[in-house]
Amino acid sequence: MTDPHAYHNNPSGGTDADAPEDAGEDVKLRSRDQRLALQGEPKCVICGRYGEYICDETDDDVCSLECKQALLGRIAKSLSPSGNLLPPKKIPMADDCFYVSDADNKSKTASMASDLRTELDIHVKGDVVAPVLSFSACNLPDKLLHNIEAAGYDMPTPVQMQAIPAALTGKNMLVLANTGSGKSASFLIPIVSRCVIHRQQYVSVKKKPLAMVLTPTRELCIQVEEHAKMLGKGLPFKTALVVGGEAMAGQLHRIQQGVELIVGTPGRLVDLLSKHEIDLDDVMTFVVDEVDCMLQRGFRDQVMQIYRALSQPQVLMYCATMSNDLEKMINTLAKGTVVISVGEPNRANKAVKQVAIWVESKQKKQKLFDILTTKKHFKPPVVVYVGSRLGADLLANAITVATGIKAVSIHGEKPMKERREIMQSFLIGEVPVVVATGVLGRGVDLLGVRQVIVFDMPNSIKEYVHQIGRASRMGEEGEGIVFVNEENKNVFADLIDVLKSGGAAVPRELAHSRYATGFFYGGKASKKRKNTG
Repeated sequence: MTDPHAYHNNPSGGTDADAPEDAGEDVKLRSRDQRLALQGEPKCVICGRYGEYICDETDDDVCSLECKQALLGRIAKSLSPSGNLLPPKKIPMADDCFYVSDADNKSKTASMASDLRTELDIHVKGDVVAPVLSFSACNLPDKLLHNIEAAGYDMPTPVQMQAIPAALTGKNMLVLANTGSGKSASFLIPIVSRCVIHRQQYVSVKKKPLAMVLTPTRELCIQVEEHAKMLGKGLPFKTALVVGGEAMAGQLHRIQQGVELIVGTPGRLVDLLSKHEIDLDDVMTFVVDEVDCMLQRGFRDQVMQIYRALSQPQVLMYCATMSNDLEKMINTLAKGTVVISVGEPNRANKAVKQVAIWVESKQKKQKLFDILTTKKHFKPPVVVYVGSRLGADLLANAITVATGIKAVSIHGEKPMKERREIMQSFLIGEVPVVVATGVLGRGVDLLGVRQVIVFDMPNSIKEYVHQIGRASRMGEEGEGIVFVNEENKNVFADLIDVLKSGGAAVPRELAHSRYATGFFYGGKASKKRKNTG
């Protein structure tokens, strides 16, 4: 930089007195030492943080000496010996994904990667490349970078920082991260990049699918496919949606026309594969999203059947919770899998404030009505989770009649078209309350939802963690209210643990229940046996 203290002028046009507090300090050495950019401020071309300085060689905004060196290194790599620009690389290499500029200094690279992971609560098992601080550090196609920016991604989330460069190296991965942490983009961005590069290198008459994503619900499939279309806009990247509730003939025709990505539910995909010839030999990446939910719903055999129809693809598995069954599936599906986790698996999202209310079953409706009719407590749009399809229909109708608040229900028995219309009206604000079964508990991005009410506590604490996780997206604060009573005694011990881990108050009735320790048999509490030797 021409002058270590050559700061940008205040973007709002103010005087020096209005400049950021850090003006006048020593030049930032590393990107991690720089603050995030405020609205209207210049952003570093490498990492997206506050572009406090101007690189004298290029006139680009940079945040630190580290990013300046990264910028100059990138330019140097793009120049031929004569000084002319070289054609862009077609295949992203692992080293190009490192967020540090001194790639030759492996000890420095490892140290900085470790520091960043510690700061962001990222944990890895296996040989994993360093995390990135910007999407541009991953050698993605220019058009894809433009689409990422147009989608509103300024900087990668922690899970994206680590998972995207790791996926680009072709490794098998298991990624554990909270609901709403940006997991979908962390596998879709590498998929779009690899597919586009492959199409540029290999021109074929018949375009076979290159990637496949499985999710447990139709809603999540629809969302993932729409997200993929947005990232692949203007690129040689087409998608096919394969879910129940819609004509199989149309889905088959779409695939036969030539697509890069298939997004589907296990049941419909198995049905399609068993009845029709589909060439999946070119599939490079196989994603199983919400894999713990797949196991819980009994989809393991179907997932394995689909996997065996592929030709040894890269396997990426994503979920928010870990279990013994999941570990077994990993060993069967993809040996040598790298494990990446952000935060603590099986723990509620810390951005969600949990409120547990002890309320008897007969009083639950009235308690819900009280919350929805009190301005202090009602924070629309709201998702209310129940345990059955009939219960969803009846409760939605009861809310509308008793409170005058428009409420609709959504569950697996409703036609796909109706479910889409309900989701659209909910997300644009026409309907303030949706009463749902677990169909909305997994993965679906509920955008503006910041309040979830668990009316019927699920039998699995993991399902509860997923449901309240819908109240937070990308770390934004939300609220999860749960009704609990003696009928939920089988999850008392786990619920207390999750509430305490999130700093939530535990109702007195729950804390003092004889079932709170988890040691009871035949309906009677039993104390833990002591070893008497």
